[in-house]
Amino acid sequence: MLAQATAIATLESLAPGRTVAAVGTGFTGRMTLGQRPLPWSDVEAYVRQLRALLRGEQVEVDGSVVQMIPAAGCLPDAASVPIIVAANGPKGLRVAKELGDGIMTIGSGQPDFDWCAVLAFGTVLDEGEPPASPRAFAAAGPALTVVYHGMYEANPDAVDSLPGGSEWRTAVEELPPPVRHLSVHEDHLVRVTERDAPLLDGDLLGAFTWTAPAASLRERLDQLEAEGATEILYGPMGPDIPRELRAFAAMAGIG
Repeated sequence: MLAQATAIATLESLAPGRTVAAVGTGFTGRMTLGQRPLPWSDVEAYVRQLRALLRGEQVEVDGSVVQMIPAAGCLPDAASVPIIVAANGPKGLRVAKELGDGIMTIGSGQPDFDWCAVLAFGTVLDEGEPPASPRAFAAAGPALTVVYHGMYEANPDAVDSLPGGSEWRTAVEELPPPVRHLSVHEDHLVRVTERDAPLLDGDLLGAFTWTAPAASLRERLDQLEAEGATEILYGPMGPDIPRELRAFAAMAGIG
């Protein structure tokens, strides 16, 4: 926690007024350590203590009192850095409403929040390009395969309902349990591993990610705005990140 508070303050010193911190229960950040996501009661306590540290206050962590104690002038006052809470279920929404400056969601907007950032992964298809094109798979395939990863962690049996899921699960469960999580989350949202390659499917890519022609994605943006979304957190992937950013910005009307 102290390390995160110091990192936030450091970023604020490098980009004054442009730093935003996001806090959640931990997806791959926890799962790549072989741990489950934190309960929301722990996240609630964490956000309270993080805010106190950013105000320069002392907090007790694991029985010891901690505080940011940088040398004079080394770190700025970071108390004003906004904290948004990544949540979708009722417990997380409550914490976001009570302690957050906004909320980060996946899939839909939250009209009860003035600041609602929606996470998006995918690629804007070129004119006439099918979602099963090699370029689309390279640019958005990791966003599809991570669906399998997350579903497996939540409920391994549920993966069998997805195309190719049963075979993928069998291969994963041949790995030794103590290190299995490392392979499941290998190259998370960066590239498609050899084990995950058979999962690539054009129809699934269009269904589970933001992969579609520009006009279709523009309609999706408009629908999200109507649902209460105020911004999109777009995560580009693949071998040509500048192309992905330009295409998405043009689709959104900001490029």
